[in-house]
Amino acid sequence: MEFDYIVVGAGSAGCIVANRLALEGKASVLLLEAGPSDRDFLFTLPLGYGATFYDPRYNWMYWSEPVAGLGGRSAYVPRGKVLGGSSSINAMVYMRGAPEDFADWVTAGNPGWGWNDVVPAYEAIEAQLNIGSTESVAHPLCRRYLDAGLALGLPLNHQPNNGLQMGVGYHPVTTHDGRRRSASAVFLRPALASRRVRVETGALASRILFEGRKAVGVAYVKGGEMRKATTRREVIVSAGAINSPQLLQLSGVGPVGLLTRLGVPVVAANEAVGRNLQDHACYDHYYKARVPTTNQELGPLPRRALAVARYMLFRTGTLSGSLNHAGGFICSNESRTRPNLQLYFCASSYDRAPPKTRQMTAPDPFPGLSISVSSCRPTSIGWVEAKTPSVEDAPAIQPNLLATDHDMQEMLEGAKFLRKLTATPPLSTAIAEEFKPGLQVATDAELIADIRARTATIFHPCGTLRMGEGGAVDSELRVRGVEALRVIDASVFPNIIAGNINGPAMMVGWKGTGLLLR
Repeated sequence: MEFDYIVVGAGSAGCIVANRLALEGKASVLLLEAGPSDRDFLFTLPLGYGATFYDPRYNWMYWSEPVAGLGGRSAYVPRGKVLGGSSSINAMVYMRGAPEDFADWVTAGNPGWGWNDVVPAYEAIEAQLNIGSTESVAHPLCRRYLDAGLALGLPLNHQPNNGLQMGVGYHPVTTHDGRRRSASAVFLRPALASRRVRVETGALASRILFEGRKAVGVAYVKGGEMRKATTRREVIVSAGAINSPQLLQLSGVGPVGLLTRLGVPVVAANEAVGRNLQDHACYDHYYKARVPTTNQELGPLPRRALAVARYMLFRTGTLSGSLNHAGGFICSNESRTRPNLQLYFCASSYDRAPPKTRQMTAPDPFPGLSISVSSCRPTSIGWVEAKTPSVEDAPAIQPNLLATDHDMQEMLEGAKFLRKLTATPPLSTAIAEEFKPGLQVATDAELIADIRARTATIFHPCGTLRMGEGGAVDSELRVRGVEALRVIDASVFPNIIAGNINGPAMMVGWKGTGLLLR
């Protein structure tokens, strides 16, 4: 099989790459996806992500190496393994990031990636995504949360994607008319109609094929059989921040010491492959409520049946949105000149521990709510490395969360802010008790211990094939040391952005394909 382009990974970026190459470039494209189709109803139902959160059919369900900053615990690292990738299983919050984030990208040696350069790409994908808002499905408690923010002097900001993030508000989300708008639904299906894109699901790319240092194809496993496909132009890797570096390493592009240990012949030494892993850490406070919450809507079977009926008849109600209805961006102290913490408000409470079934853990049996805080621009850096020469073996993932004093200090300030927020009358009158961590956890030392014991990643891995000076790829997303090979996904971020990264991953897909078409 020969194609103009081979794209590895039908995720948030890969679906857009295939779309633009086929519809604008009039090129033939082979799109390889390790997971299955996304035709299941779960991928249309917005709250269906609760059923895919621990389902190995649609989720790589990776676990990290022990993380010192988390007290030696491993972090859960879910990644989409289905058409649409993580855009088909995420919580749908859509953020662009802050203008300063992209100024940093330019400073890192990436001309053409500043705020004014990326906004047209955002506008292009948003015109097709039809970005929605959680306001239409928000629980009444969200109004109390917003009023609590106002009581502390925070502005209302329901449009954090206009270049000004500061304030609290409802989330922009990738839903429309009660349905999830994944990269597959919005971008891949129109490309398939062109008949220029061939999709192979259940196709696990095992290595990139080279002639000398030129990428000429991809070997992949489908149905237990090894297959090969070749390209007339380029191979594009869009497998995400975990799988993209693993594939490059197993193909002979990466740190020489690692490749030697794996017994993989070196095609090109590239020490940056798999380095610079960044992620947002998230710390939760849980509360028992004096008023009804989403727990009562999703807990008892009759109430759940009513929620299902409401969705099926009208595509409204709790199932038509994300659990995180509101949030915002704040400065953790007065010395900050730009927001450095992100907030998430959820009119529900539940245990994050993995359940014994494929379903996400059920909500608590009592009225409850949670508020979470996440560091926008952490300084802790980790890595991803292939463990064995087989792509079927999970790679080693070390997010290295809370490794720096800077990151811990931000989380500590965030924890104290949550206490200030919930002490305001709009929230305090609705809260019966803080039960995690509980007010008995009061001193800085006690809070730090609880932060290390309960913090988790918020599932925004990026940066493992960073672009720019000294990076794995250049500002045109070409892999250094080889030819006809590019990476177009969140792994190329030079630094993590402030906010959820699905939007920026799609932006990279759009803008990166523009570099190819140019």
